[in-house]
Amino acid sequence: MRESGHILPLPAHVAGIGLRSPHMEAVRGRRSPASFLEVHAENHMGDGRAFRALADIRRDNAVSLHGVGLSLGGAEPPDAAHLERLVALSDRIEPVLVSEHLSWCRDGDIYMNDLLPVTYTREAMSCIARNIDIAQSALKRPLLLENPSHYLAFAEPVARETDFIAELCRRTGCGVLLDVNNVAVSAANLGFDPVAWIDALPAGLAGEIHLAGHEAEDGVLIDTHGAPIPAEVWALYAHAVRRFGPLPTLIERDRNLPALDDLLAEAARADAIAGEVCHVRAA
Repeated sequence: MRESGHILPLPAHVAGIGLRSPHMEAVRGRRSPASFLEVHAENHMGDGRAFRALADIRRDNAVSLHGVGLSLGGAEPPDAAHLERLVALSDRIEPVLVSEHLSWCRDGDIYMNDLLPVTYTREAMSCIARNIDIAQSALKRPLLLENPSHYLAFAEPVARETDFIAELCRRTGCGVLLDVNNVAVSAANLGFDPVAWIDALPAGLAGEIHLAGHEAEDGVLIDTHGAPIPAEVWALYAHAVRRFGPLPTLIERDRNLPALDDLLAEAARADAIAGEVCHVRAA
């Protein structure tokens, strides 16, 4: 059973927002000013109240699914039952985009409440590429893979992150969900140039951009999604648009959730920045 008969168009130049439960009733039954609404897939699996609300919202809005539980970066294949639930949700909602993380969170039957880092080695490449192939084959569509935030550097030499991501995309046909805030956080914590990181990512791989806020704790930037988007992330976003052109862009907020109008205002700011950058490029 499909909950709608078509997929709403997704303009690249109009930003979307992450939709969390306190705001769902506010957009239910109407078309949101945001171009798309992104939800965490795991919150809407099954046939409960959360799914029914999402199905109602989907009738009027483009929806994207952002997963956190496939553990694509793990040594084990994705959990078959979890993947089956994600496929069922995707088939019923018909999302415009489906994304996951370059990380792992599962060891056998144990799920960690965090997105844990992977090492950029040949062995990890083989496992992750296999897992992406399994997920994409089941979903019958390409995934977008989000670059992680980093807090510590690996002691052993590993591949450059952008090279590793590019090779994963080449092997599997997946794309990149470019989380600009994660680049800014990682750059501050590990001491690299975030602009150079974006410039090193091959053009054509990015299919979506995430924008979020972060917070400092004991001299480390933490990707909390609990604060307004800071100036350095807005500046890095402008550079990403110059590099890759306009892409579907999402305002992501999970903690200290502001009023819906405040999220929409940040989406409007993203639109203004993208419009200004594209105008300059075209001049």
